[in-house]
Amino acid sequence: MLHQDSWTPGTRIDDDVPGSEARPGPDDRTGPSAASAGISATGEEAFARRFSAEQQQAPYAEAIERFGASEPLSMMVPGHGNDPDDGGAHIAQLLGPRAARLDVPLMIEGIDLGDDSPLVDAQRLAAEAWGARRSWFLTNGASQANRTAAIAVRGLGERVLIQRSMHSSFTDGVLLAGLIPSFVAPAIDAHHGIAHGLAPDALDAALTRESEAGRAVSSVYVVSPSYFGSTADVRGLADVAHAHGAALIVDGAWGAHFGFHPELPESPARLGADLVVSSTHKLAGSLTQSAMLHLGHGPFADRLEPLVARAFSMTASTSMSGVLMSSLDAARRALVTGEERIGAAIRAAEDLRTRLRRDPRFAVISDGFGEFPDIVDTDPLRVPIDVSALGRSGHWVRGRMIREHGVYLEMSTATSVVAVIGALRTPDVARFSAALDQVADEAARLGPEERGAAFPELPEPGALRLLPRDAYFGASEIVPAQEAIGRVSADTLAAYPPGIPNLLPGEEITAETVKFLRAVAASPTGYVRGAVDAAVDGIRVVS
Repeated sequence: MLHQDSWTPGTRIDDDVPGSEARPGPDDRTGPSAASAGISATGEEAFARRFSAEQQQAPYAEAIERFGASEPLSMMVPGHGNDPDDGGAHIAQLLGPRAARLDVPLMIEGIDLGDDSPLVDAQRLAAEAWGARRSWFLTNGASQANRTAAIAVRGLGERVLIQRSMHSSFTDGVLLAGLIPSFVAPAIDAHHGIAHGLAPDALDAALTRESEAGRAVSSVYVVSPSYFGSTADVRGLADVAHAHGAALIVDGAWGAHFGFHPELPESPARLGADLVVSSTHKLAGSLTQSAMLHLGHGPFADRLEPLVARAFSMTASTSMSGVLMSSLDAARRALVTGEERIGAAIRAAEDLRTRLRRDPRFAVISDGFGEFPDIVDTDPLRVPIDVSALGRSGHWVRGRMIREHGVYLEMSTATSVVAVIGALRTPDVARFSAALDQVADEAARLGPEERGAAFPELPEPGALRLLPRDAYFGASEIVPAQEAIGRVSADTLAAYPPGIPNLLPGEEITAETVKFLRAVAASPTGYVRGAVDAAVDGIRVVS
């Protein structure tokens, strides 16, 4: 059960909460992450010294600004000419004059040309900040990082062991690279339908199973943190993977802010991960669609560095946005210099959790994470809320918050909603609490909603009957969903949120999977990526 002992019966979420500023620091943590973070042992003063004085600079962002301020006569792309008064007037009207001035193309001396350019310096500073050997700026999101990582590790071998709650973009990379996947299931919260992480002993068992079957893998892909903020023992996972001769890829898309405050979990690159997918725009403050891929310092670094560089050239645009890349540079500087701002964000999140704990209509889902052995830490900036006591689904709550109060939540499920707080902002917790309280009052007036049939449980994957690449590129046809049962899928289908593939090319389609996908497609805020139609009436199968 969720921890509810801190509630004061009858207290409403929008009541002021004194003394809610503190979150247990690293010294109060137990489990592998407290030791592996290396923060509590040395204190906050030592933590502050991890960043060099050079981190105060943002070389690429500053170079872009200098170009924009120089009033160039542009006779090249982009077509708006970096002129907000002429070709870029429509851009200026939409976004302001600076947007056109800063939208600088690639191949400009003093910005990105050469081995000692501001772009190279900015990526070097990013690697230092996240504890990596090398970092790449990406403008196609963490999805590009996943595809790049998959292509790169093909150079280590063809077999990869994948945590089944992977993002669908990694399965895209599996197809592109021709990898042969095997899977290991994460821990599951059956009540909320949440996939958490992977414990080192579970990884060890899976790698041993594959090796004894003559399928020794060369790389491992895990997810930490999860969509709900649960964090795995990355140090332990890295040690296990390396002991089996495999490189460790960590999809840390939701943890790009990790390592920048003593009350946050550590950056995976500092914990032994070989490659780290970092969706910097999510909570670390860069613009949407910008991300990074970090190469760690582990035993595979020398082999992986040229492989990643080559894979990056395959997945990157040749017209990467200067605006997006400069936002990565600026966000890195803001994180390094923003410990006080990050602390304020953490306190705001704890304020919200304290309000929720005092109201018996809600529960903080992460309070129950201690029941799962794979979870060693929690992202304090994610607040997953159990709303099932309202008698209404999380989808209903999220919809009411948007339509009636202009409050947008990250996601919803049948039993929950998830609020996230960016690492560099302090949201209006009182406004959020008041809105949620009014929605809860409305739920009480309306009474429990008609739920109809119970939402199906997350299905077990079907057997892999063909290699994913062979199924994807083979002859295919679209058949009605019910007729697809027992056939082999030609597509990747992933229910959103959170984008975990439920069906892969080459896998047998089961009745449970069809039922689940169609139920998600019919829910108010769900959709199925990769489906041939929105309702999943048809499914593409191998002919």
